[in-house]
Amino acid sequence: MNNQDLQKLDQLIDQLLSQNNQLKLEVSALKEQNQKLIDENETLQLEMLESEEKQKEFSSSLSGLLDKLQTQQAS
Repeated sequence: MNNQDLQKLDQLIDQLLSQNNQLKLEVSALKEQNQKLIDENETLQLEMLESEEKQKEFSSSLSGLLDKLQTQQAS
């Protein structure tokens, strides 16, 4: 292996190390974005459960009012 080959090898290694560092940064950014999306998903799921509970309460109240109205009409 001559000096020119060693220089090329050194350049290739530098390029690979640079690409590796860039990929590490991208992986880190993607992990951070993934965690934000997981947190957002959990928040949306909780909001959905709360909304469903409110809808059930509303439906129950409405049914009670309709039953009361039907009972008064039947009397």
